Amino acid sequence: MSEDRVPIYLDNNATTRTDPSVVKAMLPFFTENFGNASSRHAFGDDVAVAVRQARRSLRDLLGNAYDREIVFTSGGTEANNAAILSALATQEERDEIVTTSVEHSAVLALTQQLVTRGVKTHIVPVDACGRLDIEAFRCALGPRTAIASVMWANNETGTLFPVEFLAGLTREAGALFHTDAVQAIGKVPLNLKESAIDMLSLSAHKMHGPKGVGALYLRKGTKFRPLICGGSQERGRRGGTENVPGIVGLGKAADLAAERLEPERVRIGALRDRLEHGILRNGECAVLGDVSNRLANTANIAFDHLEGEAIAHHLDRAGIAVSLGSACNSGSMQPSHVLCAMQVPTWRMHGAVRFSLSRETSLAEVDKVVCAVSDIVARMRAASRGTARE
Repeated sequence: MSEDRVPIYLDNNATTRTDPSVVKAMLPFFTENFGNASSRHAFGDDVAVAVRQARRSLRDLLGNAYDREIVFTSGGTEANNAAILSALATQEERDEIVTTSVEHSAVLALTQQLVTRGVKTHIVPVDACGRLDIEAFRCALGPRTAIASVMWANNETGTLFPVEFLAGLTREAGALFHTDAVQAIGKVPLNLKESAIDMLSLSAHKMHGPKGVGALYLRKGTKFRPLICGGSQERGRRGGTENVPGIVGLGKAADLAAERLEPERVRIGALRDRLEHGILRNGECAVLGDVSNRLANTANIAFDHLEGEAIAHHLDRAGIAVSLGSACNSGSMQPSHVLCAMQVPTWRMHGAVRFSLSRETSLAEVDKVVCAVSDIVARMRAASRGTARE
């Protein structure tokens, strides 16, 4: 492959490349250190130590108070389900959910299923920039609210929600507060010890860790009913033999994220701005989301009267990976529920393309993407004008 055809990956909100040092940390736990962490012999003891260290590393990244507040899961989806279902099961005389119209499907699909079982769900709207209607959220809370679940950062637009403030409102209403922080982990600083957040979900593969492992932060003292029952693993809160290589990988990824968060956030934000400014010079396009309060790595750009799917396809052929939105819905022909909730006009919505950078993204890659996008969009507009004249 020529230098011009070296692949460029700008779909990091879907998944990130596992850092080589994370892979290196995991490998011994497939071979030499293969014991079961629950076994009471040397093989198990060595592995249990590694699991405890990973828990400590994640605690340091999250800024929570106790190692035991972390429950390892198979990923963000399981953690989201466990948090919401547990709240409904443990909050006496409280059987309602408050969430938003732009949550990930890992939350919305569950709440939609619960509605069919008679669970009342309040869906809080967003404005044209994807910002939450705070007053509507406040009004949705009530004496029957069991849990409010609000994402920390939107996966499609990068818009950040004021979850710490919302958690305070929820606590005043006597309910639990959960946040899906899958996109925020490793990208924004967290200090859970100083917040009113009761539960938080995360996934390793969004921050250069392995797939198939994540965690649920569960504030000490929060009532909890396990989603997966079995043995006494995770203090009885999640049955099943621990995915030790994955947990070790998550711990190492957490160490790297904590070490690099601030400098990389500034650098990646500058690259994202350069990407946007370069593309916006072409005209007839706009950035979607709250441009003043969003993740440093995310740019959702809508190209007026063009098809985002066609743009993404041409970029893929040029060796550049982008997406139209959530990877979980990429096979669907339905428009993005996030952009629908923001009431983005149809002629703009269909042209939306998400570019999501990572700490591995370089300046040279960004400049190549700007050139490629500009060329592709110019050709598509010229073809469209030619067709219109005919």
